[in-house]
Amino acid sequence: MLAQTPPMGWNSWNTFGPEVNAQVVMETADAFVREGLSEVGYEYVVIDDLWEADERVQGRLTWDVEKFPDGIPALAEYVHGKGLKFGIYSCAGSHTCAGKPASYGYEEVDALTWAEWGVDYLKYDFCYAPPGVDGPMLYRRMGQALRATGRPILFSVCEWGRHKPWEWAASTGAHMWRTTGDIQDAWESVLNIGFERQSGLEAYAGPGHWNDPDMLVVGMYGQGNVARGGCTDAEYRSHFSLWCLLASPLMIGCDVRAMNGVTRGILLNREAIAVNQDPLGRQGYQVGTVFHGRQAADVWAKPLADGSIAVGLFNLGERERRRVTVAWESLGLHDRRPCRVRDLWASDDLGLHRGDFSTMVGSHDVALIRITPQPCE
Repeated sequence: MLAQTPPMGWNSWNTFGPEVNAQVVMETADAFVREGLSEVGYEYVVIDDLWEADERVQGRLTWDVEKFPDGIPALAEYVHGKGLKFGIYSCAGSHTCAGKPASYGYEEVDALTWAEWGVDYLKYDFCYAPPGVDGPMLYRRMGQALRATGRPILFSVCEWGRHKPWEWAASTGAHMWRTTGDIQDAWESVLNIGFERQSGLEAYAGPGHWNDPDMLVVGMYGQGNVARGGCTDAEYRSHFSLWCLLASPLMIGCDVRAMNGVTRGILLNREAIAVNQDPLGRQGYQVGTVFHGRQAADVWAKPLADGSIAVGLFNLGERERRRVTVAWESLGLHDRRPCRVRDLWASDDLGLHRGDFSTMVGSHDVALIRITPQPCE
């Protein structure tokens, strides 16, 4: 079964937008292997909008021959040859968001076409939907068409949370669904999409069906197609930590061919990824927000399969550093229960604690810890 843990991969849109082409995709697949991304679980290489030709040919979608001179099937074969999976993009309306031919009225033929091409993942957007047509119905059409091909194709619903897809998208056969609009490479966007809009959605996520707060902007540094100023390294670390706690799909948006050491260290952190990929499949929840004047500290927790709890201690304020605390009782633990604490970014065991854990956290940064209850003495 697909997506038993949150899908991991890369999408072309954030960095390349309309400049996506076969060479970029092949070099990205090469980088997945060279940089160790595939080794830690990233597997989907997905091309977003603007891969398409301007018109259908004999009723079928085809590719822009200037960008993909050897064709999409050959590109899919190249990606598969690297031990990876290949994804593609379309739209539930008459045209894609960039104005290319889309799948409304062609759901069955398009699904069959993608299956023949070797597609493993479909991102399905929501532009140019006919007026008065029920959005969920359009996604049910495509979900049925994908299942009818007999090929296991991961189905990613992207209607920006307009119709509360967390309430219905799983019934269409979708494996993940966007809960918000598009993310930007800016701290304000991470705050809004992640910290402000995901709390309360945890009841709708689990193995095979995941809330999706959009792609990662880690490592973009204000470059690319969705740039908006650029986050700091601390903000990227907070962004990645929260997405791991949220059991969000981890779809990289930066140019993985040219990652610096900090970006590589964030995206390849095995202990953070293990939180995201934990087989229990629980989405993290907001334990609470504490304000000191205008300086906010946010605490999020994610129960894990072995009985431990991953906790993110976030300093959302502008102060340089502040103390952030999580109390055992807020996690459902007895205040006298001894627990071992491990810092997942430093890969450092912090010893045995009782009652609570407290640490200093820099502005817009995070302490990502794993709390493991121990037998009472």
